[in-house]
Amino acid sequence: MNKNIIICDLILYLIFPLVIWNVFKNYMDDYYAMLISSVPGIVYSFIRFILLKKINLFGVALISNLSVGILIDVLAGSAIQMLWNEVFYSYIVAFTFIVTILINKPIFLLFSLDFVEMQGHTREHMKKVFYQKKILFIFKLMTYGFALRDILLATIKTWLIQKYGIQSFDKGLILRQILSWTITGISMYGFIYISKCLNSPEQVTNSKPTIRENNP
Repeated sequence: MNKNIIICDLILYLIFPLVIWNVFKNYMDDYYAMLISSVPGIVYSFIRFILLKKINLFGVALISNLSVGILIDVLAGSAIQMLWNEVFYSYIVAFTFIVTILINKPIFLLFSLDFVEMQGHTREHMKKVFYQKKILFIFKLMTYGFALRDILLATIKTWLIQKYGIQSFDKGLILRQILSWTITGISMYGFIYISKCLNSPEQVTNSKPTIRENNP
């Protein structure tokens, strides 16, 4: 995982929101303090979208997730409802990830196709490579991992809300980052394994006919 991304995530998704929440909740309604605390993360996500410099599935997913997140927060109307909306949304996202696996189009395989295409590779060729049985299985496991992250996050948040009410907000932020970094770290091993598979002598031999077909 890129060191700069980790630092930016830590500052803009965790530190800034925690500081803003703990300061502003003393001067305004909890709901508005929560909304304001989400601004750094929103701006950061939007900048990430701009830096992609290309509209693709990953970019659409990023901006859609951002837009839906803003919408459910604004429409919540109260701090406690905002927390519950985030729980429901996490379950929906997890369900969506699982559906992509069931239809044999794991979302992280599709995201990876976006990234390799941005690096100059032929999308159709890489799609054939990624859909090999062994590599497809790894992408499915990675997608399951992120679905599990959202299920765990939503389930633990439910318990936190029931136990601590509004005060579970900062605990939820910390939990989200811990789970995100953990699953992302594990997924990196998946990408490393896929890279080794693609660079293996057997893979190079098997891919030659396909390369010649794409480049007559």
